[in-house]
Amino acid sequence: MRTVEEHLATVLAMAERAAPVRQPVSTEPVVLADDLAATLPVPPFDNSAMDGFAVRAADVADVPTRLRVVGDIPAGTAPTRTVHPGEALRIMTGAPMPKGADAVVPVEDTDQPVGDVPVPAHVEVRASVQPGRHVRRMAEDVGVGDVVLRAGTRVSPAVVAAAISVGVGEWSVIPRPRVAVLSTGSELVAAGVRPGPGQIPDSNGPMLAGLVEQFGGVVTAMLRVDDDPAGMRAAMDQLGDVDVVVTTGGVSAGAFEVVRQATGEHVDFVTVAMQPGKPQGIGRWSVGDRQVPLLAFPGNPVSVFVSSWLFLQPLIAAMQGLPAQWPSLELPAAEGWRSPVGRRQYAPVRIVDGAVLPAHRLGSGSHLVASLHLADGLAVVPQEVERVEPGDVVRVHRTDGAWGGTPGT
Repeated sequence: MRTVEEHLATVLAMAERAAPVRQPVSTEPVVLADDLAATLPVPPFDNSAMDGFAVRAADVADVPTRLRVVGDIPAGTAPTRTVHPGEALRIMTGAPMPKGADAVVPVEDTDQPVGDVPVPAHVEVRASVQPGRHVRRMAEDVGVGDVVLRAGTRVSPAVVAAAISVGVGEWSVIPRPRVAVLSTGSELVAAGVRPGPGQIPDSNGPMLAGLVEQFGGVVTAMLRVDDDPAGMRAAMDQLGDVDVVVTTGGVSAGAFEVVRQATGEHVDFVTVAMQPGKPQGIGRWSVGDRQVPLLAFPGNPVSVFVSSWLFLQPLIAAMQGLPAQWPSLELPAAEGWRSPVGRRQYAPVRIVDGAVLPAHRLGSGSHLVASLHLADGLAVVPQEVERVEPGDVVRVHRTDGAWGGTPGT
């Protein structure tokens, strides 16, 4: 029987980083292929941080004082006047600072009303300012040539804003891995269809598709196939251009294990010292002229959930050149539960008042999918532990999509 770490290493050995592509800056959730350096300074020029009046700080050292207003500087315009002693220019937030001025007095610290009013001939300043007050200096945030975004950064709205602000119009990215999801089993019916005798709803396909998206992949096919090996092979031959194939069900030792029967020598079927998720399959499948990774998970939904976090998430990350990460924390058990000796348990748990308790009263049974949504994470119980007692400290990996830590540990 393999350890979790041994099986994870086999999974990661199949990962091939996708070739970078050049594309316009967009909010598509991809990963940066290269470091990005600023081509523009941020801010691009000295500008006002307030709506008010650009002044010489020396002229307002003693207040109140009265200055002559010699013009207006809206945002998006360039000042044409120089501020001389005894003068001021009205200025809006973000507008360039004029020559001669070294500070801004907010309009609230003057005798002028706020809002859309005519430029006054004079302004009474009622609060002094130091040189540089309310002025954003050119390049105080970022200078030209500074690396702003590192390779491997996941694109987010904030990343897009940062790139555009420093003059980047396009970038090289690692595309999201394209994943095909196949649920197997003649007993499966689509969501919303009332099951007949011996049938059950297919929760694996939609759950796995959602996890793929959460992990940073993109689902290009979500199929449901029955227990006919020829039909499954035909479905897999029509998957299109994908990077990873993931199946659920058909990997155990029964008489109708369709994944075993359909994939033949292309997939190794092994047992992993974990619970749930002991039976696993791993190999490659021909897609056009390429051999892409194939992960075959058990059919029980909690096994699929655990297997996805342990093996699919690291694979998708590695294909984007990212480290495989998973957050964890040490917490005491509020209630006890049993664990199978000889296999590392990944028990769905809730976090309540700083402690954990099983998400379901029956523990980590691989069929207990209706309570899976209650879990905040998976508690890891070492394989030599037969029972977790109240007060025992366990490691809990969060399953909310955050990053940090290493799967399998």
